[in-house]
Amino acid sequence: MVSHDSIRTAVGILGNIISLGLFLSPLTTFYQIWKKKSVEQFSPAPYLATLLNCMLWVLYGLPSVHPHSMLVISINGSGCAIELFFVFFFLFYSDGRKRMKVFVIFLTEVAFVGVVAGLVLTLAHTFECRSLVVGTICIFFGTLMYAAPLSVMKLVIRTRSVEYMPLSISLASLANGICWTTYALLRFDLYITIPNSLGTLFSVGQLILYAAFYKSTKKRQIEERRGREEMALSEVVVFGESNKKCNATSNGHAPEIRET
Repeated sequence: MVSHDSIRTAVGILGNIISLGLFLSPLTTFYQIWKKKSVEQFSPAPYLATLLNCMLWVLYGLPSVHPHSMLVISINGSGCAIELFFVFFFLFYSDGRKRMKVFVIFLTEVAFVGVVAGLVLTLAHTFECRSLVVGTICIFFGTLMYAAPLSVMKLVIRTRSVEYMPLSISLASLANGICWTTYALLRFDLYITIPNSLGTLFSVGQLILYAAFYKSTKKRQIEERRGREEMALSEVVVFGESNKKCNATSNGHAPEIRET
């Protein structure tokens, strides 16, 4: 018979795999930045927020804070490395003012986590107390990160279009939330349960919106494509007529002018 801990470990490993995919999902964005050699209008906020969240969860998973949380450390440690790459990439291709702003925020986050770690490890002397302090902070920032899709959901409702809410990301977020909520419930961990259950609810909301506005999005895309084709055709016709007139003039056949 499979043990309770073995099931929890298997769920945690699956959660690691799904979370890793989510962490790597912005690679297409950074490929565009690399091609254009500029961050243009892309915002660094998601990567800075995710980096802070990962650093806090690594702190939470330390054996001296919350024992038996190696899978929490493994995925969030990987997330820290990936988000650090994204942040430094963003810094490299930013202009002076934006680069300084991102760098200051990055240093502030590192200092904040360092202060929290120092205070918790020196002033809190039990696992329960350390887990309570760090876990509460993780809940706060984790909830903010998982609530980020609310702005996209608002856009979907306002425009009645799911064009800017990819289905693959919503499905992956749902699977990620379910995995980590299950992982937390198998050996009850309130601090992991709360943000991930909220993330699951937000993902379900995204899928409901996707089902509601998918048809209207396809209809709009068809109409826009048809409009572009008609515009292109009209330009071809106008261009053709212009060429005919130019040819007639160059051949000495000027248009007839009648006296009135």
